[in-house]
Amino acid sequence: MAYIGKTPVIGNFVKLDAITVVNGQAAYTMQNGGVNFTSYDNVNQFLVSLNGVLQAPTNSFTVSGSTLTFASNLSTGDSIDFVLVLGNSLDIGTPSDNTVSLAKLTATGTKNSTTFLRGDNTFAAPSGGKVLQVVSTTKDDAFNTSSTSLTDITGLTLNITPAASSSKILIFGNISSSYRNYISTFQLVRGSTNIAIGGSSDTFRGTTSRYAEGVTNSLSMTNHSFHFLDSPSTSSQTTYKIQVKVNGGSVYINDRSNGDSSFISTITAMEIGA
Repeated sequence: MAYIGKTPVIGNFVKLDAITVVNGQAAYTMQNGGVNFTSYDNVNQFLVSLNGVLQAPTNSFTVSGSTLTFASNLSTGDSIDFVLVLGNSLDIGTPSDNTVSLAKLTATGTKNSTTFLRGDNTFAAPSGGKVLQVVSTTKDDAFNTSSTSLTDITGLTLNITPAASSSKILIFGNISSSYRNYISTFQLVRGSTNIAIGGSSDTFRGTTSRYAEGVTNSLSMTNHSFHFLDSPSTSSQTTYKIQVKVNGGSVYINDRSNGDSSFISTITAMEIGA
């Protein structure tokens, strides 16, 4: 039912601890269970009995903080019979365990098993550092090139659409390769933008491999593991791919020349919530 005007004061009515009169003293400390009492709105909430007579608030006594002060000093033989506080505002005491439901909380936001209560009295879903999605591509067929210009490795490409432009994208993977002569250089690309892997050169390299003396078609086999935390700053589909070039000779990805089909190369993208 609605009220017109101020809502009636409700709460836990409290009888304060007994007070012993001190001769010639007007001010006394109010306590509840041995603890100084201040849980009230105004003096009109107090019923004070002195020598069997109820005292008039303000005229016969006043309250300030935890101090009750009578209009005049009390004398030996006077008796403060009781001090009762009626309706100390919004003080319902200590709730019993497991008695306060979510519906009773004033906090805003969605209250369910996927959210938590923050210090600003709002419910929010966890964020930051959470893996939102994982996309991976595996290349198990062979690829080779002798190009001295950066060339896309066919099949070693993936697309990911970030849930938010503030997300980070962790890119990692492995390239199984072999070389004939000199050095091969790999590069991670987002769209048409080169992004660094382990250095300002924006590239990572294979080991030098030259023909062994007296042996033709000598190969150097290696696996390249890489990782890079990217900030694409977009919620649109984003493409990552690996490019390669050689400074002479050829590079072979997932080399099948010896009949071994176990070589594979991978690239994986993980979206990390900001």
